[in-house]
Amino acid sequence: MAKYLLLLMVIFPLTVKAQMNSVSVKDLKAAIESKLATVEGQFAVVFKSLDSPKLEVYIHEKEVFHAASTMKTPVMIEVFDQVKAGKFNLSDSILIKNEFKSIVDGSPYKMDISDDSAEEMYKKIGQWMKIKQLVYEMITVSSNLATNLLIDKVGAANVMNTMQGIGAKDIRVLRGVEDQKAFDKGWNNTVTAYDLAIIFEKIARGQVVDKKSCEEMIQILKEQKFNDIIPLYLPKEVQVAHKTGFITGVRHDSAIVYLPDGRRYILVLLSKELENPEAGVEVLARVSETIYQFMKNQLK
Repeated sequence: MAKYLLLLMVIFPLTVKAQMNSVSVKDLKAAIESKLATVEGQFAVVFKSLDSPKLEVYIHEKEVFHAASTMKTPVMIEVFDQVKAGKFNLSDSILIKNEFKSIVDGSPYKMDISDDSAEEMYKKIGQWMKIKQLVYEMITVSSNLATNLLIDKVGAANVMNTMQGIGAKDIRVLRGVEDQKAFDKGWNNTVTAYDLAIIFEKIARGQVVDKKSCEEMIQILKEQKFNDIIPLYLPKEVQVAHKTGFITGVRHDSAIVYLPDGRRYILVLLSKELENPEAGVEVLARVSETIYQFMKNQLK
């Protein structure tokens, strides 16, 4: 009888804890959906704990969104992959130029400095810059000029092939930035929250390229300068390795979030058709805050 009671004491708390976690995840999803419903637009969310597999939320995770600058993370992965393959070194240099070819007809086009968040890059035209520095500029300040130079170096098709190989099958990296002819034809780079989550989980676990490369990529992502979505309402001791993206009516963020106790989670927040982009940014930042509070209240 004593053994039976002891067994009940062991099993029952575990069962109750599992039920509470299950309910809590459902409540979390409902809270996120309630917040998103206050803003006009379309949203997708993927939240996934890397330490507790049952702690995850998926909302419109397979919906296709314009990638905006979130496609720069796949480009970074391809750069590191080709370095590992021996095609070039991160210390190699590229001539900075502002002339690219449209994927529609090969006609030349130039980047508009007023449409780029990294104007300083344009002062370096005609100079040489190391590939690693270009990657840093592409990720941390979202330089479109650096992005196009790197895409010219590694090839958009190769980026796509690598994404397919790691299971991110619905990511489309067709071209560089500001190819207006391609944009007019609807030939755009696209992502889903599901696939971006795959990418960031692979990086977090050291499962793409190699562990050392993942560590280098994480460090670059942690130095992101645009912090108005996922990190905005999080405590300073929480580290966020992330890449944002924005164009008209679109605001994105995609991240590995590192809690002070060592736990980690993946968070991808996508939006489109925003009538009020500022409200979209605010609600996504509040969603991030809600998820952080949820994780804070979970036992390891």
